[in-house]
Amino acid sequence: MTSSYIGRFAPSPTGDLHFGSLVAALGSYLQARANDGQWLVRIENIDPPREVAGAARRQLKTLAEHGLISDQPVRWQADSRPDHLAALERLIDSGKAFHCACTRSDLPADGIYPGSCRNGLPSGKAPRSVRLRAGEETISFQDGVQGRCDQIPARQTGDFVIRRADGLVAYQLAVVVDDAMAGVTEVVRGADLIESTGRQILVYQALELPLPDYLHLPLIVDADGRKLSKSEGDDPVHRQPPAANIREALEVLGHSPPAGRNTIDELLAWAIQHWKSSNIPRGPITVGHVRGSS
Repeated sequence: MTSSYIGRFAPSPTGDLHFGSLVAALGSYLQARANDGQWLVRIENIDPPREVAGAARRQLKTLAEHGLISDQPVRWQADSRPDHLAALERLIDSGKAFHCACTRSDLPADGIYPGSCRNGLPSGKAPRSVRLRAGEETISFQDGVQGRCDQIPARQTGDFVIRRADGLVAYQLAVVVDDAMAGVTEVVRGADLIESTGRQILVYQALELPLPDYLHLPLIVDADGRKLSKSEGDDPVHRQPPAANIREALEVLGHSPPAGRNTIDELLAWAIQHWKSSNIPRGPITVGHVRGSS
C-alpha cells in the first residue's frame, strides 16, 4: 500500500452480524480500497456484561464469507486496556478529567450532567466514575456523507463519563485511543454513532492527538423505522447467500452492480472500481424496501 489511508470496522461482540453492520463493514472497506489504503478490523470487547459468547468469532467468520478480511491481524480492544488507563491518568493529571461521585439517579431528568463534582467531590461522597470536562464550545466537523455537523457536547450530555463506576473504560475514551494507536485516518461507521463524534473530538483534543476524518453511512432501519440491532438478533445475514447480501448492501450505499456480477469477487472488484462516496445517500434506509422483508 502506498497510501497513508487507514480505515477500520469495529463491531462489538453483542450478537451475530446483521445487515446494518454488513453495510457499515462494506462501506468502510470500499472507502479504504478506493483510497489505496488499509482496512482493519477491531473487536470492541471492553464491555463483558454485554458480550455474547462466541459472537466475535461468528462475526469474523461472517465477514470472511463476504470477502471482508482485515489487512492486519484482528485487534481486540480489551488488549489495549493498559493504553486506555494510561490515557485516563493523563487526563486526570492534567485536570481535563475529574472523579465523580454521582449515580444516574443524581442526574436531572434530561440526563445532562450538571457539574456536581467538577470542583471536587461533595463532602462524604466517594468517587465512582471519571468524567471529561466539556466546555461550551461548538465542535464542528465536515462529514463525508452527512455534511457539516455542529455539536455542543456540554449541552448534549455535559461532562461525560470516560471511566465507568464499574471500573470499565468507557467507549468514548477507548475508541479514540485505539483509533489513534492504529493510525486511523478516517472513521467510517453508521449514522447512529454521529452523535458521539463531538465528544470523541473533545477526547482527541484533550489528549492532543491528530483528528481523523469522519464519514457516517445511512442508518438501516426496519419497516417500522426501528434500527436493526444485533443485540436483539435482528435480520441475520445468513438468510441468503453472501453474494446476494453484498449486492443489496451496495444498492443501499448508492451503487448498483450490473447484471452478470454474481460472485463475491466480481461484486467487490466492480465496487472498488466504481466506488464514489458522493453516491452514498444520507438515509435512513428501510431494509424492507431493499430486501422485500421487514
